[in-house]
Amino acid sequence: MGQSFVPNFAMKSFYLVLALALASCQSQSSTENATATKQTAAATGQTYGAAVTEEGAQPLSVLPTVLGKQDSAQVKLVGTITDVCQARGCWMKMTTAEGKEMRVKFKDYAFFVPKDIKGKTAVIDGWVHREEVAVEDLQHYATDAGKSEKEIAAITKPEEQVNFEANGVLIKN
Repeated sequence: MGQSFVPNFAMKSFYLVLALALASCQSQSSTENATATKQTAAATGQTYGAAVTEEGAQPLSVLPTVLGKQDSAQVKLVGTITDVCQARGCWMKMTTAEGKEMRVKFKDYAFFVPKDIKGKTAVIDGWVHREEVAVEDLQHYATDAGKSEKEIAAITKPEEQVNFEANGVLIKN
């Protein structure tokens, strides 16, 4: 009885050590994978709405060429954020090559962006379109932007604008 106990005990000990070693390797792998994922996310930025990558994004300067004489076009653009809705982060602005501001709204108001991203680079994917923006909407946007009562009251005519409806936004770090 004493002779069979030692080999069984030794064999069980061997399997226990082997199992612990394998579990330890798997733990390190999971930790390494999580770290690599965080580093990838940190290198690219934060996405809001539909997944967006930088691949195929064109600078805002190509907007006149992409839109041409059309009323709308699907495009992925990259540029600097010049303003953000301070009420909820429900829109942001980017400046076109012509120096005009382009308002970026989010499809179906399904997502918002942080209010502190002014000056950051963004990749936007969706539809650029020409539109006439009503006085009421312009005044609403001015209120969201924190404009004074006097500035809001000075808005009395609709404006022709080029705006963007984003399916997704990537805010680069």
